[in-house]
Amino acid sequence: MTDFTMQKDADGVAIVTWDVPGKSMNVLSLDGAAELNALIDDALADEAVKGIVITSGKKDFAAGMDLNVIASMKEGGAQSVFDGVMTLHHLLRKIELAGMDPKTKKGGKPIAAALPGTALGIGLELPLATHRIFAADNPKARIGLPEIMVGIFPGAGGTTRLVRRLGAMGAAPFLLEGKLSDPAKAKGAGLIDEVAADPVAAAREWVLKASDTDLVKPWDAKGYKMPGGEPYHPAGYMTFVGASAMVHGKTLGVYPAAKALLSAVYEGAMVPFDTALKIEARWFTNVLMNPSSTAMIRSLFINKEALEKGANRPDAPDQSVKKVGILGAGMMGAGIAHVSAMAGIEVVLIDSAQEAAERGKAHSAGLLDKAISRRKATEEKKAEVLARITPTTDYAALQGCDLVVEAVFEDPSVKAEVTKKAEAVLPAEAIFATNTSTLPISELAKASARPDQFIGIHFFSPVDKMALVEIIKGKETGPRAVAKALDFVRQIRKTPIVVNDARFFYANRCIIPYINEGIRMVAEGVSPVLVENAAKMMGMPLGPLQLVDETSIDLGVKIARATRAAMGDAYPDGAVDEVIFKLAEQGRLGRKAKAGFYDYDEAGKRQGFWSGLASDWPEADAQPELTEIQHRLMFVQALEAVRALEQGVLEDIREGDVGAILGWGFAPWSGGPFSWLDMLGAPRVVEIADALEAKFGPRFAAPQLLRDMATKGDSFYGRFGAGKKAA
Repeated sequence: MTDFTMQKDADGVAIVTWDVPGKSMNVLSLDGAAELNALIDDALADEAVKGIVITSGKKDFAAGMDLNVIASMKEGGAQSVFDGVMTLHHLLRKIELAGMDPKTKKGGKPIAAALPGTALGIGLELPLATHRIFAADNPKARIGLPEIMVGIFPGAGGTTRLVRRLGAMGAAPFLLEGKLSDPAKAKGAGLIDEVAADPVAAAREWVLKASDTDLVKPWDAKGYKMPGGEPYHPAGYMTFVGASAMVHGKTLGVYPAAKALLSAVYEGAMVPFDTALKIEARWFTNVLMNPSSTAMIRSLFINKEALEKGANRPDAPDQSVKKVGILGAGMMGAGIAHVSAMAGIEVVLIDSAQEAAERGKAHSAGLLDKAISRRKATEEKKAEVLARITPTTDYAALQGCDLVVEAVFEDPSVKAEVTKKAEAVLPAEAIFATNTSTLPISELAKASARPDQFIGIHFFSPVDKMALVEIIKGKETGPRAVAKALDFVRQIRKTPIVVNDARFFYANRCIIPYINEGIRMVAEGVSPVLVENAAKMMGMPLGPLQLVDETSIDLGVKIARATRAAMGDAYPDGAVDEVIFKLAEQGRLGRKAKAGFYDYDEAGKRQGFWSGLASDWPEADAQPELTEIQHRLMFVQALEAVRALEQGVLEDIREGDVGAILGWGFAPWSGGPFSWLDMLGAPRVVEIADALEAKFGPRFAAPQLLRDMATKGDSFYGRFGAGKKAA
């Protein structure tokens, strides 16, 4: 069985079809590239062939490069990576030149790409090497180069060709942001050439009529000038200076792929095209050999995909949800109702007042109206989704529900009351899930008559935007409940992690210390500006002070009081409470109150730090070193993740890394806390942790697991990788 096949018709058109056996989406392997190379040689040598059309035998064109191939190239070292990339460059350059005379640029055979659907990564780089790109009129298709999102950049000529096609400024959103477009927008932006009802027929017609001049790419023609100007051109100079500032401003130097991409573009723009391809290959090799790219690919692609496909799902029959009941129509419940209805699930949305239930349904209407205004939905789609949501106060409407998600106020007595009301009418086999961010699941399950069918599902706010869902097993939660929760999360197209019950579960037990450490530093006299920027320079999307403003300071007060009550004299965060309690007393509750650590204008836009911080907590004359602040902010999260693994809250480090990035934005460049600790190495981690503990206290104590690993020279992915259980 082969990845590529070719059929030659009576008119002299060779149709090359990409159809990788056993995969729903085409991915390119080196074997596949060799097959394509041989077919191109065959077609170019055959006098009966007048032109070539490359298309797909699947509904989409291609998803990109086979990451296993990239991994195998890396094992051979930098030279292996460079040689592998240059093999692709030679193939695509052969397609681009198509047998034409090197001097006259005549005598080549037209080659077109026909894209039936989505074309990503190499799935666009290959078409960019052809002479004309035709895409199906398929609004669901996505076309683009998303490599930057997993820590690399387009290295098979996509960077060099797109910049020469669109100019550095025009190509920037697609290269530096990984922007994806539907076919119509891709044509408007210049990524493709035509949108057609039948792209194969349109491509076939074009190759039969194409002339020699139609085959010559602008960069291969005499007198070519890059759109927007080369780096040494006055206009181009300003573009590249601005691009460099923009990249550094957005990445703060912690994402190596963005800087390498810009270097490849800048250096490649000043040399002939074939030399630019070698420069691109060298920078791509540089990035691929960087541990950041390994970690990002592993966490954001391989591990994320494995979890979404049910890597840790119990062996149970299909548990797809047909009808879901949502208890509580506040922002969280309304959000869960929306994503459920969008996934085609019938929804019963219950609240104590009909008006509140209707308001919860209206939340979906508002989101759909916004999508319609952005041309991402239609009135028909809106009507279809809203028809699935039944707002009511009547618990009898839960009859027939195979899953209930309770999302009422974070009060055990309130949750217990609605649990009993719901179970009184639910079918015996229905699963009951409680949405909570802090309350122990095993305690809440005591209100249930069937605790083996009781589970925690922690959604993150806003539900429609946040990709992570944390599934929490109570002491008596059974495997079918876990399977039900996982299948539901898959239906609503979120990424699940499964953890065991403990205070704050996994995500909050790591993010709360991060917030607290930032607040603690303010109380110590560390400049708030230094705290926030130190965090961002490590790749955190929000500094701890901005984050607590966003989540609300009064929520922090509530959590602090509950934790203090539970822990008694062992409670460690009194210094933090002095700050947030004082802010709360002054009505500075965060962004929602337009007053917190930051000041806000009437529209809720941050204006800078509140001047009162300096008077209540004066900045010390001597400020700590940047590295010390960064170590405090990062280690307080990462060490807590290790404790969660050591204590059995986490069972799989893949969930720890993916959950950290998707749940609270832990430095995505690092691949997550376990990947980051592996980069540092256990001995160095213990050394830094010991120094922090000596200076700042036991919250930085290295867990015994880390000390054992340091002694044995282990790494987390060496000991617990590939789904190995922590136990």
